[in-house]
Amino acid sequence: MTSQPRLTTLTGHAGFRRLWLGQSVSELGSQVTVLALPLAAVLVLHASTFGVGLLTTAGYAAFLLVGLPAGAWVDRMRRRPVMIAADVVRAAALASIPVACGLGILTLGQLYAVAFVTGVASVFFDVAYMSYLPGLVGLDSLVDANARLQVSASLAQVGGPSVAGLLIGAFSAPVAFAADAASFVVSVVSLAAIRQPEPAPERAGRRSLRAEIGEGLAFVARQPILRMIAGATSTSNLFSAGLYAISVVFLVRQVHLHASTIGLLTSAGAIGGVLGGLTATLLRRWLGSARVIWLSLLLTAPFALLIPLTFGGPGLAFFGVATFVTGFGGVVYNVNQASFRQLLCPPPLLGRMNATMRFIVWGTLPLGGLLGGALGSWLGNRAAILVCAAGLALAPAWLLLSPLLRLRDTPEVAAGWTELDAAAEPAAE
Repeated sequence: MTSQPRLTTLTGHAGFRRLWLGQSVSELGSQVTVLALPLAAVLVLHASTFGVGLLTTAGYAAFLLVGLPAGAWVDRMRRRPVMIAADVVRAAALASIPVACGLGILTLGQLYAVAFVTGVASVFFDVAYMSYLPGLVGLDSLVDANARLQVSASLAQVGGPSVAGLLIGAFSAPVAFAADAASFVVSVVSLAAIRQPEPAPERAGRRSLRAEIGEGLAFVARQPILRMIAGATSTSNLFSAGLYAISVVFLVRQVHLHASTIGLLTSAGAIGGVLGGLTATLLRRWLGSARVIWLSLLLTAPFALLIPLTFGGPGLAFFGVATFVTGFGGVVYNVNQASFRQLLCPPPLLGRMNATMRFIVWGTLPLGGLLGGALGSWLGNRAAILVCAAGLALAPAWLLLSPLLRLRDTPEVAAGWTELDAAAEPAAE
């Protein structure tokens, strides 16, 4: 099938349009919080470097604590109601911050609690979302759907920090959280409006939670390409989280930038991500679905080494170039490796496979937050960023040891998708 029919089918798919709308709005709100959370800690509560690093740990700790059982639970339920419930929880948690600030009772402990609660909800949403999408759009449109959603996420990363910087500069950091809470309400409405029926999961022969979790772990363990993708992504996430945990502190205290300037500067990575999302499908066809996975990281991750060279004035270009290039490579990589995982795995195992991969690759994020905070306190922020950038540059080594290096294209899709693909035609509305 040519690319044009896929594009036309996806564009006319009412269910995907609604999912895409809700995700685009909620991603924009989430990117406001990405900058607002550390800035609230630094500017309002005067947290230390290590204290800011703990916010990253709190936000991603849920992937270690509930990541694996979440996959088994999601495979036992329809995925769309799980996504709606997760968005409701995230909206309520984020709305508590401006309320507490207005009452004069906002504390660093509450920021940690909100980061953790939204993290738990995000675990369930992300596992359900990655498992829901293939059945919604069908196999022929899956890579295009992932690419469009990544473009939206990257566009949100362009606008989100700028919006956050403007909101914080004009009002205060806690006010920015109200925008994110509202964005999740929009996502709830959009998901609820999808009319395409979702089949109930098979209940026959259901086993214990532990046995079902073991099936997801075994599937990933048996697949050499998945193992190496997990290694590369978890390494990248570890050092990216460490770098991010201290980069805002570094830009405020060492480079002496205003919140609005930080927002504009961090948008460079998102602009690279937009370009990556727009070209991910083209690069897949040009290079091959296997080659594009490892080349996208190998050629871009070393640019992270420019970040510790950042200084005021013209030296801000180092930060901008580094985040632009790594943002481009990261999105191309994510679109293609996520699509490979979704196509490889049998539908009944999708939740557990995605949860296992998320447990491995996102489980390093809270450790990265601790690592960045500890290194920043011990070595100083600039030296700590150098260590994290070096680790990020080495992440593609996993992929160079994988079977991907000998392939042009990834293996064929798993059995079991044919029937669901036929049911994923655009809903007539």
